[in-house]
Amino acid sequence: MADSTVDLVQALVSKGVLTEEEGALLSKGRSTEVEVQKKKESKSWTSRVNLRGYVQVRNTTMLGGDDGINLWSDRSVGDDKSLGDADKNFLIRRARLIIFGDFGDHLSYYIQPDFASTAGTGNNNFAQLRDAYGDVYIDKTRVHRVRVGQSKVPYGFENLQSSSNRLALDRNDALNSAVRDERDLGAFYYYTPTDIQALFEDINKQGLKHSGNYGMFALGLYNGQGANRPEQNDNYHVVSRFTYPWKTESGQIYEAGIQAYRGEYVSSTGAYSRRNAAGALATATPTLGTGTPLSGRNGIEDERVGISFIMYPQPFGIQAEWNWGNTPGLDIAKNVIEKKSLNGGYVQAMYKIDNFQFLSTNGTLIPFIKWQYFDGYNKAETNSPENHVNDWELGVEWQLAPEVEIAMVYHRMNRTNLVTGGRNAATPAANLPAREDYEHFKADALRVQLQYNF
Repeated sequence: MADSTVDLVQALVSKGVLTEEEGALLSKGRSTEVEVQKKKESKSWTSRVNLRGYVQVRNTTMLGGDDGINLWSDRSVGDDKSLGDADKNFLIRRARLIIFGDFGDHLSYYIQPDFASTAGTGNNNFAQLRDAYGDVYIDKTRVHRVRVGQSKVPYGFENLQSSSNRLALDRNDALNSAVRDERDLGAFYYYTPTDIQALFEDINKQGLKHSGNYGMFALGLYNGQGANRPEQNDNYHVVSRFTYPWKTESGQIYEAGIQAYRGEYVSSTGAYSRRNAAGALATATPTLGTGTPLSGRNGIEDERVGISFIMYPQPFGIQAEWNWGNTPGLDIAKNVIEKKSLNGGYVQAMYKIDNFQFLSTNGTLIPFIKWQYFDGYNKAETNSPENHVNDWELGVEWQLAPEVEIAMVYHRMNRTNLVTGGRNAATPAANLPAREDYEHFKADALRVQLQYNF
């Protein structure tokens, strides 16, 4: 508005309607008025606070396979013989409210609690902090920034994708096991040139399932124990990531990246059921390493390197990641948590169908297929148990409107049950057999999720 007023005054001066002195006086007056208005707006904190969020409700129907199974990442998967924390039917998987905004040219903030967290068996839907950080921009172009607080650790593409934006209902085990809840407390430097910022924004605007702007290059230090968990040793984890998106002449967008981290991780221990030398089920609690004092009491080597490749769905797309490394892991035979190797990843293919019309809706349909494999250990679960995964998922996401999404997935599970129950003896009255913890199972499930965006 200020620019149009100045242009009008200059036009009147050029036509001789106003003198140059009169024009300068009017332009100065308008500029002063605009500056006063800007100062008033800058003093209003409400102009700098934004709210958004989403809720995910899930339901699972078991289609066949082994009884009494658990999926550690989704409590709605299970039956009446499953271990304690299976909710079996409807489940609020996430209920997020995000508070974010900018203060001036050099600070952005982001706070995200989740109201669907658990607090022990039978206690669901508690509020827990997910993100609380500030981005400090060193320059006004936002090429250089430092993020300090609890936030996602820049390791992996799918790990960085918002759960509201991801196609598969759960992240893959192989890379997700690197950082519990994908987050930790630390400080991270992000470098994003202006042309890369523009391409990231373009990917997002086109609805191509982007991960968000976590820099073209990232380098950071973080505690290493995971979100909302106290640090257990005087040792930082170090992480770095480089990702590069590019657009071809045809308009197809690709992205490739590499990431790595290193640190020392202190595993948590607890009782679990295993077979003793006589073959009978008995309770055991592992030790953190061997010797006196225990070799793993201050942490066990935790390091990985991973690669990522994405061909964004325009309309066909491919997303693939793999990682290798060393991690704390439970050796059941020795009942000891020690350094173990791992490898695993996933491949996902998808097809984006825009303008999908049904009744009065005009939305987007994205069918997909995903295979994931993991031969490793989940360090952040109690006892850092061994985890073998060879799963297939066939699903479709229907974005019937910007505010409503429905996902339906057929999930063929072939994996380790990471949920423990200590069921050393059968309970005939409840029709529950004795069972060894960390058993392998195979099962099929139909999983449905309804998501509200607001």
